[in-house]
Amino acid sequence: MDPDLAGGSDVAGTALLTDHYELTMVRAALRSGTADRRAVFEMFARHLPNGRRYGVVAGTGRLLDALERFRFGERELEFLERAQIADGPTLEFLRNYRFSGSIWGYAEGDCYFPGSPILVVEGTFAEAVVLETIVLSIFNHDCAIASAASRMVEAAHGRPLVEMGSRRTHEQAAIAAARAAHIAGFATTSNLRAGFQYGVPTSGTSAHAFTLLYDGEKNAFSAQLDALGSGTTLLVDTYDVADAIAAAVELAGPELGAIRIDSGDLAAVARQARAQLDSLGARTTRIILTGDLDEFSIAALAAEPVDGYGVGTSLVTGSGAPTAAFVYKLVARADSGCGPLRPVAKRSVGKPSRGGRKWAVRQLDGAGSAAAELVTDAEPHGGNGGRPLMQLLVRSGDVLEREPLSAARARHRAAVGELPAHARQLSRGYPAIPTIFQPNGE
Repeated sequence: MDPDLAGGSDVAGTALLTDHYELTMVRAALRSGTADRRAVFEMFARHLPNGRRYGVVAGTGRLLDALERFRFGERELEFLERAQIADGPTLEFLRNYRFSGSIWGYAEGDCYFPGSPILVVEGTFAEAVVLETIVLSIFNHDCAIASAASRMVEAAHGRPLVEMGSRRTHEQAAIAAARAAHIAGFATTSNLRAGFQYGVPTSGTSAHAFTLLYDGEKNAFSAQLDALGSGTTLLVDTYDVADAIAAAVELAGPELGAIRIDSGDLAAVARQARAQLDSLGARTTRIILTGDLDEFSIAALAAEPVDGYGVGTSLVTGSGAPTAAFVYKLVARADSGCGPLRPVAKRSVGKPSRGGRKWAVRQLDGAGSAAAELVTDAEPHGGNGGRPLMQLLVRSGDVLEREPLSAARARHRAAVGELPAHARQLSRGYPAIPTIFQPNGE
């Protein structure tokens, strides 16, 4: 690649986090005079990944941040001109680009199902289509992580989980993964940037390298205890677990905060460790397990004397489903700039879409349990035995008030709590509730 076209690597804006074909469409629409037609785009998933029973919405806050920085500066425009991606009218459009439409979406932490209109973007065709890539890249990643994290939280049955996957993914994806996992119920993260940027609580102990730095575990433990106090967590599986536990309690006393075990038959080692700790008087010392855990291995440890888990690789890769499989489709457009909207839809084999701007309600039964996802073309006005799912996020280009992550965490607990019990099963199955499409507000 011509280095003159590469530009700098530190671009503050988010506009070039965009596929080339978005600007191909903008360029052609500007030339044909259709760029300013009113349009409605919808993001949805045709199916849930990996036979799962519900998905979790995450990434909304990150999208709003990205939208405010979605600007084409002079360096970006120079690149697009030199690479012959944008002509004069397109460059002028991009130079003045400011999203001026509205965005509706499911609130972060809520659950979604096949066909749920998770995000609806209303604006001109040109200003809405150019957002496709960044919308999908944020939500496909964050929702996949949050959906996997939620299953792990359910499998843990109240035991705290630490997100510790930073070393197993891209450095920026690691920050987003920590945020998404926290929304879904993870207690803390090892990622300091996530703590700094989003306020996610952080935690961390030490690696085997720290133990190997010293002549013997006692010296390593003594150094850590001297620096951090007896409430710290000591890694006890570098050599022999039983010997390490004995040394740890000898040095820290029964007030030792926790031990971490990262290898071996975790169930058996946890039982042995608990018995040894209790025999040494360290009855309040917690046992934390790590080491390639996922929701299935966590569930298998439910009966063991374990106090918490650390999850890395499986979490940041979506536990086998690294994308939420969302698509971003045009569902309504005007025939002229500000004319009335009419539904449009794909008829592609295997990839059809449903035309029309949509709304959604989570229908509840008499006991307050979710019974169906009702999707309609009529805006709900309360009642109907359910709760409206879509919130106005952006009005006339302005981002509305943001919410703290604590609100998204609370919403997620409530949303999962209203699902039928079988939604929490880890076995492959159908969506926990059906999606019902109800045209014409019937």
